[in-house]
Amino acid sequence: MRKSGVLLPIFSLPSKYGIGCFSEEAYQFIDFLASARQTYWQILPIGPTSYGDSPYQSFSTFAGNPYFICLEGLIKEGLLSAGECDEVDFGTDDNYIDYDIMYRNRFSLLKVAYYRADLSKNKAYKQFLQDNAFWLDDYALYMSVKNKFHDVSFDQWDEDIRMRRPEAIAAYESELSDEIGFYKFLQFKFMEQWTKLKKYANSKGIKIIGDIPIYVSYDSSDAWANPELFDLDEEKNPISVAGCPPDGFSADGQLWGNPIYRWDYHESTGFAWWKQRMQKCKELYDVIRIDHFRGFDEFYSIPAGAKTAQKGKWKQGPGMKLFNALKETLSGVKIIAEDLGFMTDTVRKLVLDTGFPNMKVLEFAFDERDSGNRNEYLPHNYVHNSVVYTGTHDNETVVGWLGEITKAEYEMVKSYVDYYGDDDAELADKMIRLAHSSVADTCIIPFQDYLHLDNSARINKPSTLGGNWVWRMNAEDMNADLAEQIGQLTELYGRG
Repeated sequence: MRKSGVLLPIFSLPSKYGIGCFSEEAYQFIDFLASARQTYWQILPIGPTSYGDSPYQSFSTFAGNPYFICLEGLIKEGLLSAGECDEVDFGTDDNYIDYDIMYRNRFSLLKVAYYRADLSKNKAYKQFLQDNAFWLDDYALYMSVKNKFHDVSFDQWDEDIRMRRPEAIAAYESELSDEIGFYKFLQFKFMEQWTKLKKYANSKGIKIIGDIPIYVSYDSSDAWANPELFDLDEEKNPISVAGCPPDGFSADGQLWGNPIYRWDYHESTGFAWWKQRMQKCKELYDVIRIDHFRGFDEFYSIPAGAKTAQKGKWKQGPGMKLFNALKETLSGVKIIAEDLGFMTDTVRKLVLDTGFPNMKVLEFAFDERDSGNRNEYLPHNYVHNSVVYTGTHDNETVVGWLGEITKAEYEMVKSYVDYYGDDDAELADKMIRLAHSSVADTCIIPFQDYLHLDNSARINKPSTLGGNWVWRMNAEDMNADLAEQIGQLTELYGRG
């Protein structure tokens, strides 16, 4: 079935209090997608973000981001007042997220709501604690202890709690019981509001495409509480970390710093942790996009402490062993394999063996360093079982990209889409039309591309710190004219 959708991070939604969240504007965006005859809303990972604000570096692979809790929803519950929220500084730029202000001010309001909540008689809360104890207890304790140690990673904590000695666990649970309760409350409210929003989306015919990073952050409750899952030494220090090798885009490669999995251990457990992880994702999303899928075939392992990714080595991943083990868990949910980057025959075979659709990015199709007509990102080389994008969250907007590519590449684009004008907005529309008209079963367009925005609306520039994950749209962007324009294009190419 041919379908289409829009890529927009939750944090990029408009809202009254400084960051996109599960507010009324999120429901309005779902209404916009439905009126535009879309099927999918693709979001980025929704876990609590750490240093650098990247959703791909989270304090927990199971937890939700407290920033997304709607303050207006808490006002309606009587846990906050409108006056209290209006008095708080959330920044002055409606198109920009100030994460420093979010960290300092939003949590203070959430804590007020926690103290006013009567959780002792809340049956839903008690059930939530019971159902999620396998990760929630460790996460709430981790964040509470982390706060006590001035937000440093667990490798800088006192040895007794860093190593999770039973007497230390008991002592900190007693000392920090109130803070632990606060973090559990945040997760309860997150899940309560997200479940309501997702149910509304599904009722409107909109399915949520979630996004999960292949790796977890070292600074996480996962690594602290379950070190056996990762390539850590006896003191829980990384032995090797993840990244990507040097290529034409980066002479030093990419040093992500996430701990590498001990795949032999995971296999010995029947991939139990992965089953838990994917089961949680099934509750959160309708479709799951797995980031850096090639890491399941071979992963790039870099010695811990290395300054660049140059000295890493490729090592064998779990391959089909993992996905055979996950077949029952993944029953009823669709998967998208993010297989971008350097491709090998074995990666291609793994994608084919799983049967998952892979990704095609139009901005990769016109690189003059790979300008032959066999470029796999050119639409005439697509297969039906694929997902086409103009660009992803890591790419420039189409208008921004058109202004940065070489003259030769620019002429390639114009020739391919049969356009001979000089208006980049019109050429961007041709690119969008090209994606919709392709044979790929699914077409996902970043919302910024429909708006013809330049790189000031770019979500992320890989391997850089600062200025990423901060763009927000305007409420006026969700207008009937644009919805009708998208809807007509969707119907024209059989994606409605």
